[in-house]
Amino acid sequence: MSFKYSDVILQPLKSHKFKVVKPFKYKDINIPFGFRTDGASVPRVFWSLFPPNRTDYLPCAIIHDYLCDLGEYQKADEYFKECLKELQVDKFSRTVMYYAVRLYHKIKYKQ
Repeated sequence: MSFKYSDVILQPLKSHKFKVVKPFKYKDINIPFGFRTDGASVPRVFWSLFPPNRTDYLPCAIIHDYLCDLGEYQKADEYFKECLKELQVDKFSRTVMYYAVRLYHKIKYKQ
């Protein structure tokens, strides 16, 4: 595994947000210092199953958010799925989260 949790260093901010304090790389993208994220955008009703800032998948959510900010929705979803697997998030959670982001992007952006 080339990507590790220790690659991602964050500063917590108000309102469940985080700022990247050390740039990091995943595959062909570089997440810059100062990038801000709210973690996984999980509807509140599902927070007991998938908390938005769970450390198991927070690095993947940051990568996903960054690519979405660039308008690269399909790439964001694929990298999200690959990162979840690389960080050994359980298969059920990986599958649910991946299809949730794909469905959202298909509906909202026709991507």
